[in-house]
Amino acid sequence: MFFNLKTLGLFGALFVFLRMLHHKVLTHPNSLEWTVFIHGFGGSSNVWFKQVKAFHEHFNVVLIDLRGHGKSKDLPSHRKYSFELIAREVAEVIDYLKIQKAHFIGVSLGSIIIRQVAVNYPKMVKSMIFAGAITQLDVKSRFFLRLGRTLQPVLPYMALYKLFANIMMPKKNHQESRNIFIGEAKKLMNQEFKRWFKLTGRLTKYLSYLYHENKDDKALYIMGSEDHLFVGPAKEIVQGNPNLRLEIVQECGHVVNVEQPDAFNKIAIDFIQKQT
Repeated sequence: MFFNLKTLGLFGALFVFLRMLHHKVLTHPNSLEWTVFIHGFGGSSNVWFKQVKAFHEHFNVVLIDLRGHGKSKDLPSHRKYSFELIAREVAEVIDYLKIQKAHFIGVSLGSIIIRQVAVNYPKMVKSMIFAGAITQLDVKSRFFLRLGRTLQPVLPYMALYKLFANIMMPKKNHQESRNIFIGEAKKLMNQEFKRWFKLTGRLTKYLSYLYHENKDDKALYIMGSEDHLFVGPAKEIVQGNPNLRLEIVQECGHVVNVEQPDAFNKIAIDFIQKQT
């Protein structure tokens, strides 16, 4: 456990709450199942607006804004970010809410954070669902990341973010996803963007480590057929592993939960109900 709220007292508990990631809780009158939503780099919990109603009809819901994103702006500063730090902050929220086990749902970079939570706090994770999961980096992905690290010192951070958004979501039917993520990213501070972007520097080795640590965990990957950077690697990860399941949504890009919410919601809710 991270906190003992009984010994902290009222003011101590308030102090802890103010230093915690911003989160919103929607409780279900009958369900004992908890779903925790984790957004990606540059987003916020707002990216789940097409999921909230559907999931709340069946489960308790927790929506979290990661460090520097959404309403999680005034946390104690860290000079260097790590996936371990971000995972710990997510776990602190779950512990604070006294949730024993939860189904974690993540999009894009949020999938990596959830997998880190599963490594460090396995008893918290009942199942994992990933939209547009980042599982491995192929030659094309590594090229674009190297390009980004080359351009990052000279380009304004929003120009770089827009470039990546258009690379990842290039088609006309990806426009809504692009617009949402670009709109949310505008709320980031320049220094915050730099700290998060530095996490990509060791991503190839880190993803390999997570794969070997998580290979026995139960997970569902929901990928768009047009997610040209990540659907191929996801197929490779799932192949031959009976604990992993892959669903590919046709005519859909990286952010499946925004582009095809009805398909995503049905697949994900059915999966969770089978774990209960």
